[in-house]
This record gives sequence, C-alpha cells and structure tokens, in this order.
Amino acid sequence: MKASLSWLQKYFDEPLPSAEQVARAYTFHAFEIDSVEGDVLDVKVLPNRAADCLCHRGLARELGAILDRPMKDDPLRQPLQGATFALDSKVEPCDELSVDVEDPKKCLRYMGALVKGVKVGPSPAWLKEALESVGGRSINNIVDATNYVMLDLGQPLHAFDARKLMQEGGTYAIGVRGAKPGEKIVTLTGDTYELSPERLLITDTNADVAIGIAGVKGGKAAEIGTSTADIIIESANFDGTSVRRTAQALKLFTDASLRFQNRPSPELCAHGMHAVLALITEIAGGKVAGVTDTYPNPMALPSVSTTLSRINGLLGSDFTNQEVQDVFRRLAVPYVASGDTCTVTPPFERTDLIIPEDLAEEVGRILGYDRIEPAELPPPVGEADQARYRGIERMKDQLVEQGFTEVSTQSFTAGGDVYLANPLDQSRPALRTSLAENLADALERAKRYAPLVLPPGETQKLFEVGTVFPKEGEYLELRMTEPAWEGVPAYDNLSVAKLEDYGKGYEPERSELGTYRPFSAYPFVLRDIALWVPVGADDGSTKSLIELEAGELLRRTDLFDRFEKDGRTSLAFRLVFESPERTLTDSEISPVMEQIATALTQKGYEIR
Repeated sequence: MKASLSWLQKYFDEPLPSAEQVARAYTFHAFEIDSVEGDVLDVKVLPNRAADCLCHRGLARELGAILDRPMKDDPLRQPLQGATFALDSKVEPCDELSVDVEDPKKCLRYMGALVKGVKVGPSPAWLKEALESVGGRSINNIVDATNYVMLDLGQPLHAFDARKLMQEGGTYAIGVRGAKPGEKIVTLTGDTYELSPERLLITDTNADVAIGIAGVKGGKAAEIGTSTADIIIESANFDGTSVRRTAQALKLFTDASLRFQNRPSPELCAHGMHAVLALITEIAGGKVAGVTDTYPNPMALPSVSTTLSRINGLLGSDFTNQEVQDVFRRLAVPYVASGDTCTVTPPFERTDLIIPEDLAEEVGRILGYDRIEPAELPPPVGEADQARYRGIERMKDQLVEQGFTEVSTQSFTAGGDVYLANPLDQSRPALRTSLAENLADALERAKRYAPLVLPPGETQKLFEVGTVFPKEGEYLELRMTEPAWEGVPAYDNLSVAKLEDYGKGYEPERSELGTYRPFSAYPFVLRDIALWVPVGADDGSTKSLIELEAGELLRRTDLFDRFEKDGRTSLAFRLVFESPERTLTDSEISPVMEQIATALTQKGYEIR
C-alpha cells in the first residue's frame, strides 16, 4: 500500500522523522518497504495485518507504537452516538431506506445512509492532493470522499445516486442477494459481466435491478453524476472468501476487493460511515436523512492471556513484566496484568490477535528482535535418529552410484485411505498410500526429456524415499523404477529394514554444486549425424569438432553407434538443440547441420 508521510502526520502533533527513517522503523518492527519516493512509502502489508493496516490510520497506529509516540486523535476510538449510529442526536433510523440481506454469512453487516441535497462538483484542493499523492485520481467530491475514507480508515465505501433507484411508498430498497443464472451487470467502467449464482450483488429491490457487484465494483445504473442531488452511502462488510472468488472469476481486482478479502472487522463499518458522512456534508453539503444498519451477528473478539515465562520461552528473550506491559500500552491494546500474567482484550480491528503466540510476536517485534541474544539450538535429533538418517543417506548414495536419480513427488494422490478436508488440488484429494503411482508418473515425464540428460538407448532409473499414509499408520517407503543390487535394503517399510544398523559409521557424501542453468520452456530438437573417420581420429576429437561448429544452441552430444568395416571406423552422434528463448525451426537447425558437415568434410571425414 502506498502511504503518504504527510497523511500520516495528521495523526501526530510532533513532527515525524524523515521518510527514510520511517521506512527503517517499519522495516525492523512491522513491514517491509518496497520503495520510498519523496514522502510516499510503498508498504508491503502482509495478510495477517491487512485487516487493520491497509490504511493510513492503521499504519499511523503502528508507527506510534514503534516510535512510542501517542496519536493525537484515533478515529476508531471515538464514541459513535446512538444505538443504531448517528452523526448527531437529531438523526433517526431511516424510514425512507430499507435493506434486505439474503445470506448473513456472505454479508456480515450492511449500513446504508440517505443523504439529501448534496451538490456534486470538484473536490477541494487538499482532498485532490491527498488522493493523488498515493496514486489515486480525483473524480468528484462524493466519490473522492468515499475513496479518501477507505484509504484513511480501511473501510470500503460506495455511493449510489438515489434518484436513479425506484421508490415504493416513499422508500428506497437495497437488496444483497446472489445473482440469477446468466444475470448481467454493466459496471462503472462500462464493462459488462455475466454472473453466476455464486456472485453476490447489490440491487435496487423495488426495480429488481443490479446496481453493484458486492465488495468489488459499483454498477453504471446508479452512477453518481453532476446532476445527482440525493445519494445512498453503502458501508458494508462482505465475506472475504466470497469477494476473493468473485474478483478472481471476473478478473476484476479493486481496492475494495483487496480489503474485503482480508476480512476487516464488521465493526469498522460504523466508523467508516461516520467519517464519510461528516466529510460529504462538509464538502458537498446536504443533510443526512437517516441511517439503516443490518447487523444480525455483532462480532466480539475474545480476550487472550499469556505469561512472561511463555513469552520469553517462545522468543528466547529475558524481557521484564514492565517491558511487556509497556508494549501493550504503546500498541493501545487494553490489558489487565496480574503477577506475570497479561490478559489482552484486542480492539475490534486487531483480528490477528487470537492466541498467546500472537502476543509474543507483538512483544518481540516492538521491543526489537535485536534485543534477543543469539543462542545455539539444541541437537535436533538423538543418536538413534542420526544413525537412521545416515542409513537412508547410505542407501541413496549407493543407488546414485548405480545410475539412479532421486526424485521427490508430492504426497497427494487421486485416492487413498486418508482424505484432506480442504485439498489444494481437487484432482488429488488424498494422501498417498504408496510411492509407486507417483513414481511411475515421474518416469513417464522423465522419458520426454531423456535426450537432454541420457545417451540414446539408456533408460532413466528413478527412486524415491518418502512417507506414505495408509490407514494402518504412516511409515517410510523406498521405491525404484527397477530393482537395485542386493546390498540395498528391501522395498516398502524401511522401519523392518534396520536403518540404524545400516547407517552406523557412515558419513554421507558431500556434493559440490555446479553452475545452475535454468530449464528451457521450449521443446528441444534432435539431429543424428554418421560419418567415416580418418585413420587415427578418436571419438573425443570428433565430438569436440562437432560441438565447436554447432554453436550455442547445442545442449548435448552423444556417441550412440560405433563399428569398424574394411579398416575404417564409423561413428554416429546424436545432437540435441534447444533455445531458452524460442521454439527452434528446421530453417534454423538445417544451416547448422550443413556447417557441421562442411567442417567435417574439410578435415577429411566422410559423411555417411
């Protein structure tokens, strides 16, 4: 997220350090910084903190904790008047606006406000400059106000032209429902999307017309224009999974969808609505006629407790009770201390504080991991486990000596005894009960690339050592694509193989890594050349001459045939050509082969 230092400054009385110093503070205590340009920082907010920190308020809260500077004003800690939310005591729940939510699991909260008598026009200079400073674009004062509050507090908002909706009995009706099969909507950008029932829509219920894709994009049907006088403001909370799937299916990614898919708190809706109504009535006039709030299942975060000994045990630190409590004070996280136990009540926006380990992380990063003295880890395994490891490595080394190549295949397969509750790949929902199936698949794939790694006629020999998961219990298995010599322990369960005895006294071989060359994504081309060689010519010099003339596209050269007749020697070579940039054609390879043939002929070789 792009954050403006000038924007962050509005939350503090004391001047902030330079952009470079602020970037350093974030880097060592909270977030990586992708770039700093002028006073704008590109902050890499990770998913666990996206619910509260994809906004300037959240970033200011973090910076205040890191620098130990109090914020002069925190809009999320200000009281909101009225049980159903209001700007002032004169605003009542809105009789002119109703909201109907079809599925409360997909729309956790929906707030709608009716504002009458606004004047749409250009935004004031400060608002334009604020949006443009972080890469935004000014549209008009209404739309700019919703975008500003989203970037300030993290709550996505949207404004509809109320007079473009239908009234029945003097009431506007907003609906949140799944799309009908094949239902279409034209978005604000003029693009048309055909939707399936899994996609959530915002609708004008009275007219049964779609006016927005929930959590993603507004519709053209209720677009704000220069003639707009009455508006309906949406401040809602949509299920993150539903929004993410819709955005991916439509390939329509927006600032709103990014925030919703990271699950901000539904409590944020009221603060976003409060801020946007205050801003709109300030810069566009109008009067708030009322607010409707549909929030069937209010959210409350449970308290989390931890102890000083647990924090220090997790971090390897020697922090004190006072230091731990000071961290929670700096973070403005309510807590109660009793002895060396701290019980934290997370603010509604801190949805990431769930377990004691989360509290330990807060302490470590705010106080600084550089405060923790480095210490050597204890030995990871016992002597028996080391012997078992050496036994496995001895087997592997012996198989490699016999020409086998080790592979590692995924643990998932199409069928088995243990099925995953939420498989990443629906075609492989189970854990493997044997290495055989995946190893056979690996061999078939290896055959396609054999000319790149093997001489002609040789068969790829693969093996794998890995855990399998039958219903009787998991164990380690060895599989090979063909039998190995008898010195290697038996197949299947390597635990009835006595690996500890097999590995005693064995020191695994250490391999020197060569130069890495990336694989080409393009197919290779094969060419054969056979020739009678002059008396005294050997295989190596002939191969070197061919490789010299073949050029940089040649990847491999193998002698695959040799015989003698009438006092002469015949050699046959297979050449493998490949490009890392393109698919090679005959028109490129044929001149190369002609060049090779010409050079060989000039040296006295006879092409067969």
